[in-house]
Amino acid sequence: MYTQLNDLVLSIVVIFLVVKVGMLIFMILYVLYLSTLQINSKFEFTNIKCSSLDKKFNDCYLKSVNRCYKYLSAKCNLFQTPITKVNLSLFKRFNGYRPFMFNVTADACRFLKNRNSNSIINYWYRVVENYCNFNHTCPFSDDLIIEQLPVTFVDYQFTEVLPFPTGDYLLETSWIAYDIKTP
Repeated sequence: MYTQLNDLVLSIVVIFLVVKVGMLIFMILYVLYLSTLQINSKFEFTNIKCSSLDKKFNDCYLKSVNRCYKYLSAKCNLFQTPITKVNLSLFKRFNGYRPFMFNVTADACRFLKNRNSNSIINYWYRVVENYCNFNHTCPFSDDLIIEQLPVTFVDYQFTEVLPFPTGDYLLETSWIAYDIKTP
């Protein structure tokens, strides 16, 4: 009777170990499966607002050519030149827009001479540099133009180059002439 009890306990222990090993293998496979899943996000323009303290912008709009192609264009007449500083602020929507990640002010002329001087401004500059006319060193004496910046290019920058968490964001830029802030 003692050997039968030992055999029963041994078989229960073996079954328990098989179940534990099976659960462990299942959990390892499940974690491997979860690690292969890709999280996808999509960037889309929803609104653009341009304002100035001096006078109105010449042009500022989003255009949807078709369901797949949408772009942003903006033209800002410079009434005070030269532009000396640029401020970038990112906000994320949490019961209203709240500051998120950065609020950076940089000397525009110094940045354009050495683009590695500010990595945050450089990231944003790389997003617009092929679609704008302010890709030269100072002074900025003519109008600032961003022409047909496609949403697909910006989507690539925000999902592949530097993935952002999902959510609604607001990018606010201020262009400063003679150290006087103008939105």
